[in-house]
Amino acid sequence: MGLLSWILFGALVGWLSSLILGTDKSQGWIANIVLGVVGAIVGGALYSAIADDSFSFSWSIGSLIVALIGGVIVSWGYAALTRGR
Repeated sequence: MGLLSWILFGALVGWLSSLILGTDKSQGWIANIVLGVVGAIVGGALYSAIADDSFSFSWSIGSLIVALIGGVIVSWGYAALTRGR
């Protein structure tokens, strides 16, 4: 994917993750994009480790689910680290 695709995909994953965790109002749109992109990378790495297969990020339901799982994990960790601030 190109840079713009990563940003759009990260924004979507970050926004959905923040809605699931209820942190949408406390995070800004930049944090949603960054956490979404990082979450997509984490989700892909977890998928590769579990399935013992390489995973390519393309626009599909499967990649969205894998990235969303990674996004929830990363967003949860970010919320746990910044909760006291």
